[in-house]
Amino acid sequence: MKLPLRIAVFLTLTAASALKPATGSILGQLPTSPERIVPTVPSNGDVNPYGVAFVPPGFPEGGPLEPGDILVSNFNDSSGVQGAGSTIVKIAPNGTLSTFFQGQAPLGLTTALGVLRAGFVLVGNVPTINNGATAEQGSLLVIDRFGHLVTTLQNANLLDGPWDLAVNDLGIFAQVFVSNVLNGAVTRLNVSVINGSLHVLSATQIAHGYAIAPNAAAVVVGPTGLAYNPLTGFLYVASTDDNAIFGIPFAALTNQDANKGVLIYRDSTRLHGPLGLALAPNGDLITANGDAVFAGGTQNALVEFTPFGRFVAQYQLDSGPAGGAFGIAISSDPFDIRIAAVDDDQNTLDIWNVH
Repeated sequence: MKLPLRIAVFLTLTAASALKPATGSILGQLPTSPERIVPTVPSNGDVNPYGVAFVPPGFPEGGPLEPGDILVSNFNDSSGVQGAGSTIVKIAPNGTLSTFFQGQAPLGLTTALGVLRAGFVLVGNVPTINNGATAEQGSLLVIDRFGHLVTTLQNANLLDGPWDLAVNDLGIFAQVFVSNVLNGAVTRLNVSVINGSLHVLSATQIAHGYAIAPNAAAVVVGPTGLAYNPLTGFLYVASTDDNAIFGIPFAALTNQDANKGVLIYRDSTRLHGPLGLALAPNGDLITANGDAVFAGGTQNALVEFTPFGRFVAQYQLDSGPAGGAFGIAISSDPFDIRIAAVDDDQNTLDIWNVH
């Protein structure tokens, strides 16, 4: 079943109204140290935080999650085996850490972490075999607001290693864009939430051809961070092994495959294997350098650039070994902009408030 065009247009226009006008560089306003640094290791000892997502306004009451909470997914287990982590932790605004979800290990929860306003949490998993050396297909887990696994979405072609995601959320309807690290493609899921149940209305591959490769530091590298701009209809893709950012036009509406889309940003000086990607309220994009490929220069850096490919600012997340920066998320309201970025080197979440 395809999402009707009039509904897709409504989704796009309504989501656009949620963007908060802002001017000036976002990273340029960050203080040298984060306002808060929170450990992300849960009671079972999982490490290597990957995904990060804010619980949005309007999220249903009655469970452990409240708007403003931050979720973080873990990729490794307590012994450090990649692709074996099974937990999502919750970080409250006061910095309190608790376990929101613990699945049956090994899962390998990825950067593909998102929260639907209608009351569901989505997270990708890419488990491994051979003691973390080889990645398997994985799936997209659907978790209710109480932390219970409701269903698992699987598709050998359209969900082949869900590595990151972005959500265009309009309440009972939403579009979930998923990057797949094992086949180098991007999929759009049109979903609805009716009577407390999530239904997949359609699944469409809208891009492919991004470079993929095995990698000792990250198991595998390929298309990772996704950021959707409802004002322009562009979905932006951080392609790690291409060391570039691409844009897919008409991402909410198209039923055609755009190949890689259009090249937005390539910078051999400042990009070093971009992973996480977020749309800032001023319309800029911020990516996290994972340093797994094209390493060099400033390591563990967040890089801000315009959607026209002009460099704006850079911020060093961690001065330690390469590979610390991974997932990044941004939340804004009329008064504040909140930025959260995981630091794999320290197993922490760094949080800033920009007023």
